[in-house]
Amino acid sequence: MHDIRLIRENPTGFDAMLARRGLSGVSSEILALDETRRARITAAEAMLAERNAASKEIGLVRKTGNQEEFEALRARVAEMKDETARLEAEAKAADEALTDLLMGLPNLPLESVPDGADETGNVELRRWGTPREMDFAAKEHFEIPAVAAGLDLGRAAKLSGSRFMMLSGSLVRLHRALAQFMLDTHINENGLTEVWTPVLVRGDALVGTGQLPKFAEDLYRTEGGHWLIPTAEVTLTNLVAGEIVEAASLPRRYTAWTQCFRSEAGSAGKDVTGILRQHQFEKVEMVSITAPEDSDAEHERMTRCAEDILERLGLPYRTVVLCTGDLGFGARRTHDVEVWLPGQGTYREISSCSTCGDFQARRMNARFRREGEKRPEFLHTLNGSGLAVGRALIAVVENGQQADGSVQLPEVLAPYMGGARRILPDGALA
Repeated sequence: MHDIRLIRENPTGFDAMLARRGLSGVSSEILALDETRRARITAAEAMLAERNAASKEIGLVRKTGNQEEFEALRARVAEMKDETARLEAEAKAADEALTDLLMGLPNLPLESVPDGADETGNVELRRWGTPREMDFAAKEHFEIPAVAAGLDLGRAAKLSGSRFMMLSGSLVRLHRALAQFMLDTHINENGLTEVWTPVLVRGDALVGTGQLPKFAEDLYRTEGGHWLIPTAEVTLTNLVAGEIVEAASLPRRYTAWTQCFRSEAGSAGKDVTGILRQHQFEKVEMVSITAPEDSDAEHERMTRCAEDILERLGLPYRTVVLCTGDLGFGARRTHDVEVWLPGQGTYREISSCSTCGDFQARRMNARFRREGEKRPEFLHTLNGSGLAVGRALIAVVENGQQADGSVQLPEVLAPYMGGARRILPDGALA
């Protein structure tokens, strides 16, 4: 959410930044609503003061016995009461309209974010690793015999429909091993605090992180009114919602391994084969809560945490900064880490690390107080995948596939796989 005071002070600058995201002339509507709201509040306060004075005068007139003047004053007070209620209702309506408008506007991009209409405008920052040269035609994950033995999309579809998966045997163990390896690395080496969170939340939590009200169609809602989380960003970021934390406790760095749920409303026809895009999936999420002056450095740190997981797994990747046309709603800058998938012959996103500034903190009223200061300030929030577990599984099996249909596993996963280093073509571990 945006600071109305900054929009009042520099509407031209605000419009210029939103224009980079394809929106134009928004400040005039914002300021008109703001002016209406403020004018009605001022008028209501003046009317209330006048009414209070008239109410005191009624008592004095009553003592004089002037019934005509008394009745006239009483009628006037009643009129002012109605007028005050009308002005307050109009102020409330303008305030709600202003809030709705501000809630629907995306975050302002940082100046360093490249301009662009879509993902073709993203800019590569760096690469790591060299894609392996194979002396056979690389298969996609679902075509590899070692994977096919433990992947049952048919039964998953029978139970739940499309975009669901069922894993068994060595494959589900690999999936679990990847998540545990990611968690252990983030906790033991990256200094993140693990949190076990609910996957059902109230709507306020999703408003706070920016999924609601704009993206309701991308979410699942229960009949009881709870929402299924699309990512643990929602629960981890909301740990500070409505609170004033002490500066000495910052930065706060959290991680969680959760189920995630997305309707994929806008992805019809995209990635329909295999398990790349699912309605139900797992992610190891990272969230940081910082002071404003530390958020840029924290963004780089978080990106490196995601990249490091891929390096330990020996998976080639590239990191790009998203352009304005591909930037997420709540982000002011995003780094996408894309892993090499030989079956597709391209890099695909496996982590998206975003710095949101105070955008989410304003929506959830999350603040901090510096030592010796009375006035609290809004926190800065960041989030990133560390990593998407299902996509990591795809990358591991595609990059480790062998000509005989087996899969060579990364050495770092051996302790999590009972010492096994391969999945044989029939799905057995070896």
